[in-house]
Amino acid sequence: MMWQWRYENAEGAPVSGPKSEEFSNQSDAESWLGENWRGLLDAGVEQVSLLEGDDVVYSAMSLRAAE
Repeated sequence: MMWQWRYENAEGAPVSGPKSEEFSNQSDAESWLGENWRGLLDAGVEQVSLLEGDDVVYSAMSLRAAE
């Protein structure tokens, strides 16, 4: 199975953004997000969900700092 980020707005609806890469494992996907979250936020992505194939591993992870 491939791992991929789904880009979402603040309400959880999918949004377009930079092409979502596919990863062979969860660790690589999470490392990539750690390096690229600012660019996604600048592109209008408010939160992300991590998918393994069609299964949601975790969802609605905000790219904004906690208040």
